Amino acid sequence: MTRKPTIPCLRLALSLLIALTLTACGARRTERVILPADFKGPKELSRLYGVRLTPDDNIFLYNAGAHWLGVPHRMGGLTKRGVDCSGFVQIIYREIYGKRLERTAADMLKKNCKRVGRGRLREGDLVFFRTGRSRTPNHVGIYLKNGRFIHTSTSRGVMVSSLSEPYYTRTWLTGGRVK
Repeated sequence: MTRKPTIPCLRLALSLLIALTLTACGARRTERVILPADFKGPKELSRLYGVRLTPDDNIFLYNAGAHWLGVPHRMGGLTKRGVDCSGFVQIIYREIYGKRLERTAADMLKKNCKRVGRGRLREGDLVFFRTGRSRTPNHVGIYLKNGRFIHTSTSRGVMVSSLSEPYYTRTWLTGGRVK
């Protein structure tokens, strides 16, 4: 005489079968991300940048920028011993977004970006300025949030500034969304 399986046993067997099917098919994989030992958390980054970071913010962008803060300006430089504004933007964009940008601010705007107005800037957009007598952009930074951007200043190196500072209001040219 054979016994029929009970309802609870059938439910358990069905649940196990569904779970095995989902994991075997890789319906949702969670990759383990290994963070470098010097990775900074949201609280420390919020303090460094003067903005409150949320889960919607690209913490990798903020972290990469934080490792460059204070690096001196060096025209044509591409290292932590010295970097210029377009070199800094180029390095961060390659590292964080995997995109190769042109080497000068003017070429970045012309070949890599679609212009966006100041009021439509999003995290990661580029911000362009025209200083001195230049007719084309000769300074570039990366927009963060709340009017703040990271860039390389000739006098203070890599730093965070506000678009509302009089100098940046006066020299503002446009924003650029990288294509």
